[in-house]
Amino acid sequence: MKDITMELNEEKTEEEGSTPGQNGDDDMNKETKKTKVKKDRKLSVSDSLKKELTPSQIVAELDKYIIGQDNAKKSVAIALRNRWRRKQIPDNLREEIMPNNIILIGPTGVGKTEIARRLARLSNAPFIKVEASKFTEVGYVGRDVESIVRELTDLGVTMVKSEKSIEVQKKAEFLAEERLLDILLPPVKKKTEDANQATLGFTAAQNESDKEENFKTREKFREMLNKGEMDERIIEIDVSADGMPMMQVMGPIGLDDLGVNLQDLFSSVMPKKMKKRKMTVKEARVFLVQEEAHKLIDMDSVIKEAIVRVQEFGIVFIDEIDKIAGPHSKSQGPDVSREGVQRDLLPIVEGSSVTTKYGMVRTDHVLFIASGAFHVSKPSDLIPELQGRFPIRVELNSLTEDDFVKILTQPQNALLKQYEALLKAESIELEFDDEGIVEIAKIAAEVNEQVENIGARRLHTILSTLLEDILFDTPDKIKEKKILINKNMVQDKLKDIVKNRDLSRYIL
Repeated sequence: MKDITMELNEEKTEEEGSTPGQNGDDDMNKETKKTKVKKDRKLSVSDSLKKELTPSQIVAELDKYIIGQDNAKKSVAIALRNRWRRKQIPDNLREEIMPNNIILIGPTGVGKTEIARRLARLSNAPFIKVEASKFTEVGYVGRDVESIVRELTDLGVTMVKSEKSIEVQKKAEFLAEERLLDILLPPVKKKTEDANQATLGFTAAQNESDKEENFKTREKFREMLNKGEMDERIIEIDVSADGMPMMQVMGPIGLDDLGVNLQDLFSSVMPKKMKKRKMTVKEARVFLVQEEAHKLIDMDSVIKEAIVRVQEFGIVFIDEIDKIAGPHSKSQGPDVSREGVQRDLLPIVEGSSVTTKYGMVRTDHVLFIASGAFHVSKPSDLIPELQGRFPIRVELNSLTEDDFVKILTQPQNALLKQYEALLKAESIELEFDDEGIVEIAKIAAEVNEQVENIGARRLHTILSTLLEDILFDTPDKIKEKKILINKNMVQDKLKDIVKNRDLSRYIL
């Protein structure tokens, strides 16, 4: 408690600074230090976003979760590193360097989406995944492509806000604790001096005594709070009521695409309504810390930093782009659900300014990664201008039996590890021997070849069918502490389903 108070006082003293005319050299040094800190902070933004990973290190990180697909990993690793390299280049040339957007081509379940998802976590950059088939041409009912940029900006603001919240966490916790103590033990109000009293000194002495008693009790309460002894106590706090329900605009454009937050607009005009809410001290502490952190954060600087981060480091993953590509037919006009979306997507990808509720956001340097199976259509079926904006094309390979064995065992989030952890919660040790794993991989490859190739997702269906009885009977009927899954068990459970093609089509 004393340490936090001292720290807050020190920070306050630093902000107030020294009187003009005194310690002139110190003032100069402080200004120099402040400028240096600001520069270091600007430089550290790109460094922290990329964590200074080299392309080979990025591939090594992706290898922990994705098996094979070396060409795709290499391409995205280069694209990610190039963004860091671009930030080190002088300003006059930096603006000229555009990102090399990528199209990942391959059947479902080979790791296209997983590569993009893991890439976003590595880069710590604003990342959004969208389905191309959800968008329609402007003027038709449905979402228009500019909502991609709006959602990306919302995400960027949320990311920066959470980072700033961590910076002010200590202050917020201290202020929240003070508010909690005020609720549990209201401070002593100064008593009005009674003119009829014989001595005013008695009233002053009584006030001092009450304050001292209140302070001692408050410190006891603080100690109990920190020990968690009052966590379950019910208190009543004031929370802001939602003044306006979410409004829905009738018509082709929804509220999310208007780029205007009506709630924020009206909250600045109308006073906030408060309501009483009962909750435990533990819940109230979390709520009050969040509230105090929000007060301490400068939202203008958050929005400014978020827009820069979105424009310089944003990543958009457009899945199922093959669904808006189709063979060109001379007999009929363009399909609004296909070519219309492509035409609307083109200016976003090639670089334009989009209006959001936080201001204008440019997409010139946003990295776009598209993916699609391209079973029916081909990348060349996209309109030529859009093809030109995705210069790098990477074909992902179909998964083999050996790949399935590696997928089951090597990744940090491997399926076998997940099932072992699930049954460990029931105090049962689940173990797969090598022959059993190979048999599972063999069946997965066989079913993919005979029925339909859904890639690694086939392993989910096979393992859920294989372990269905064990998962259902645990813990009521199964009393063993260790269960071994071997080749014979896999064959006994799955051989009939695999042999009967119609049955495997429905079950696997």
